[in-house]
Amino acid sequence: MLTDSHPVLTCAEARVWEGWLLRDEAAEWAALQRAGAALARAVTEDFREIGGLPADARLLVLAGKGHNGGDALLAAQSLLAAHPPARADLVLAFGEGPLRPLARRALLALRESAGGQVREPALAGLQKDLAGYDLCLDGVFGFQFRPPLDKATAELLAWVNSHPRLRLRAAVDLPSGLGETTAGTVFRADFTYATGIVKTPVVDQANAAFVGRGRYLDLDFFAPTSRTLHADEARRMDAAAPARVLLPSILAPLARLRPAQTDKRTYGHLLVVGGSRSYPGAVLLTVQAALRSGVGLLTAFVPASLVPEYAACLPEAMWVGVPETAGGGIAAALLPLLREKTPRATALVIGPGLGTEAETLAAIRELVRPDGLPLLLDADALRPEILAAAAGRRLILTPHAGEAARLGGRPGLQPPAAAGAGTWGGATGSGGSAPPEGRGTGLPGPGHERVVVFKGAPTRIEALHAGEAGPGPVAYCSLFGGPVLARGGSGDLLAGLIGGLLAQAPDDLLLAASRGVVWHGLAADLLARDKGQVAVQTTQILDYLQPALHRADHAIP
Repeated sequence: MLTDSHPVLTCAEARVWEGWLLRDEAAEWAALQRAGAALARAVTEDFREIGGLPADARLLVLAGKGHNGGDALLAAQSLLAAHPPARADLVLAFGEGPLRPLARRALLALRESAGGQVREPALAGLQKDLAGYDLCLDGVFGFQFRPPLDKATAELLAWVNSHPRLRLRAAVDLPSGLGETTAGTVFRADFTYATGIVKTPVVDQANAAFVGRGRYLDLDFFAPTSRTLHADEARRMDAAAPARVLLPSILAPLARLRPAQTDKRTYGHLLVVGGSRSYPGAVLLTVQAALRSGVGLLTAFVPASLVPEYAACLPEAMWVGVPETAGGGIAAALLPLLREKTPRATALVIGPGLGTEAETLAAIRELVRPDGLPLLLDADALRPEILAAAAGRRLILTPHAGEAARLGGRPGLQPPAAAGAGTWGGATGSGGSAPPEGRGTGLPGPGHERVVVFKGAPTRIEALHAGEAGPGPVAYCSLFGGPVLARGGSGDLLAGLIGGLLAQAPDDLLLAASRGVVWHGLAADLLARDKGQVAVQTTQILDYLQPALHRADHAIP
């Protein structure tokens, strides 16, 4: 289990955990205050992707009876304090009478500190006026919601969902109407901010249309001190969680000083195989990202005609020109050239821009047969016949939805149990054997370990092993990144980043994949906040890798 992660809990489990932690009204109020402040900060940051929250912003705040309503009210209080010209329209979905004590306390705090900025008009008037809003905060229901949804609330949510002049919709913890079971009408969020605990509906692909982009607001609910009274039960629940959310602190070791007495061999030697005349750019992106990963040495094997231009562009890499097929792909002559370098390498990446020529793919099938070198397969190398040839080898696979489907998975990015270990888990029934210990790996590898990075929203990282018929016991979810990554080449950058990290730590495939995904996503978030989602280039992500390492909220002891 990766230590820089927190469990994703069911709504029922979250209720138990919060019961352990929030034992009295003082603890509950402190948690509400932390959640409200964290929500205001997170919304402000994410709003930067569309130009930033205006100083004179108009807010629509929807509050229910309980803690989610209190979170929304306290977040509105923080936002209005930071933007004195801003104004908010407040809708108490069930009126003021049913408010629970802490939600009422939050309402009084909002009225006291920002009363002049807040209106509480009748909903019918709002619906008639159809005023424009910059932000809607949805705090009607929390994770304890149970259907059915009453008619008035359903009409409120439907009105907000269809509002034509609302720039950003933010759900507190869960979109209203979504829980362990779902109502007929559900708030459709652009962002869902999980407060304290990420609940399973947030990462369930079936809820993507309601959740939008999930974010995790860590309120220290999983700090060691939070488990004191129920330590054994907490450990069991933590260990049993089938999904976990990755934390930015997983990158903390990369941001620290490197030892003074090191050289380039200390940080691994990555081999990259890819490129063709049809797809010349992909492998260049992969090499660029790998060089930014901190890897010590990198050797790239590409069609010979591409070498002069690539070497001039990236002289830090060592470029090996491979004889070409008639179509401009890598020919079978690759095999002796690469095997000459393998003994001094620590990791291998195959696939970006490779193309689909028969000779090229036949050479790759020979190349991936088991040895001790950990291997990342991406793009055109993600084919059932190539995975079969690599049976018994330690692999990282990085499929997007289409590639996952080609390998036997569903379009929703999650591999079905029926796919079997022969596809995902690397069973040796097709002729593979356990790999020997390889040079540069330090310790014998874990045999048939395969780590699959299912790229999507959210991206899921799953460790599979021989003999397993489906996903491993834990799926690690990354809630970083967004639509700025929905452009050609972003996957090639991810492959290079993970490959470079793998070359530096070849004994831990899961850690390399998880760090690469988080780093890639954080950099994409910073790019989108700085430059927007639209008028950017994929390669600009590279310039945000270093700032991403040094985000202020990295937990560096």
